[in-house]
Amino acid sequence: MEFTTQDATHEIRPATAAERRMSTFGTGVLWGDLAVGLLVLAAGGLLAPALGLRDALLAAAIGSVIGAALLALVGRIGSETGVPTMVALRPALGMRGSWIASAMNITQLIGWAGLEFIIIAQAARAISDEFFGFEGYYLWLSLAAVLATVFALGGPVVVVRQFLERFGFWIVIAATAWLTWRLFDVYDIGGLWNDDGAGGFPSFWQGVDLAAALPVSWLPLVADYSRYARNTAGAARATFASYALANTWFFFLGAGYALVFFGAEPHAPNDVIYRLVDSMLPLTLGWMFLFVIMVDETDNAFANVYSTAVSVQNMVALPRQLLVIGVGGAAFLLALSVDLLGYETFLLLIGGVFVSLFGVMLADYFLVRGRHYDGEALFDPTGPYRFLRGFNPAGLLAWFAGFWVYIVTAQPLWVLEHVAIARELPTELTRFGGTVPSFIVSLLLYVALARLLTRPSPAPTAARAGHAG
Repeated sequence: MEFTTQDATHEIRPATAAERRMSTFGTGVLWGDLAVGLLVLAAGGLLAPALGLRDALLAAAIGSVIGAALLALVGRIGSETGVPTMVALRPALGMRGSWIASAMNITQLIGWAGLEFIIIAQAARAISDEFFGFEGYYLWLSLAAVLATVFALGGPVVVVRQFLERFGFWIVIAATAWLTWRLFDVYDIGGLWNDDGAGGFPSFWQGVDLAAALPVSWLPLVADYSRYARNTAGAARATFASYALANTWFFFLGAGYALVFFGAEPHAPNDVIYRLVDSMLPLTLGWMFLFVIMVDETDNAFANVYSTAVSVQNMVALPRQLLVIGVGGAAFLLALSVDLLGYETFLLLIGGVFVSLFGVMLADYFLVRGRHYDGEALFDPTGPYRFLRGFNPAGLLAWFAGFWVYIVTAQPLWVLEHVAIARELPTELTRFGGTVPSFIVSLLLYVALARLLTRPSPAPTAARAGHAG
């Protein structure tokens, strides 16, 4: 079959009523599932022992609510307009300005996919070594890449309706219940709850930033899936509730298990993961927990591979199937060499890039344009979203300013070590973390700049395609 440029353009145009087949329950299942996994446990482990269990839970809850609220709002833009996230960024950044966001998103998603492949392979290796005396790490790594790629070829509606709703969601709930029961039944959680943290990195508000960074990392993807929702309002509520609850609880479990395994000793994220795997396997049903984690991480890997292909389509008209295969291969090659030692800094920098970016997007859609985008103009390079040679100066300036505010207030370790001016900043700036200040600055600055620099767009010809609820 001959492929044309129009075919790829059609794949990112507003979803039709016939394509909107994802229920509110299915949306909640998807985002609740994407919020759990060993990488989330590792992130929760980073909060201990600096904060202690009680403050770690509070920081996780605040960060999860903030991040999930942003996730739901951006998802609502996707379900109201029917287009993927990167396409929905065109009015805020300009047609070509959205390419910058796409390039950053492609980079982070390939990295995430590679990490997911590693987690799946580590769990599979532990099971096969325990029961069959065969590790086969690279075999499992290859199979993880193939399975995620096959899922991505199927697309989100197929994965949610045929796999997650019928099977994946329920075994994840069972694994979560087992992890929770074991933590409270075997260990003295009451004693850990009353212990104060040891201090140091992360501070409380840096912990909030870390917890918010996980849902924030999904912001560039959320509309890729919410565009297929049948009910706009229901999908937004389901996204918020399921992600906030799951993210909070898995951060708490990660902090709890880290305190049990390491006490007051500092630890790296890869230590949390590997020791968790080693401690679970010898226990009754431990192998089942690892199997469930493999299944769950496959869903995460699928989302990263699929949305990378969609982000590429925002820049280049190529068939999604071909892009999915290429992305799966690139993530596999990355997984051969990547590690988790810089995981916390990676999360903080992701937060800085995307919190400020989506502060701009939400300001543009909800405050500046009154929830109306011109559906046809989104794909017209000479239309009202062209701005200055394809770039919207207001959006780009507000994005950069918000990112800098995040760096100053969140103060990731890498920045403190390598950026001279950051080392001179007072530590009191971390009092409120980076997420909230960055979001507020980017949002308000964009509103102000849009009034000064952006000419009013003509009345929309296709507003909120497929809106329901």
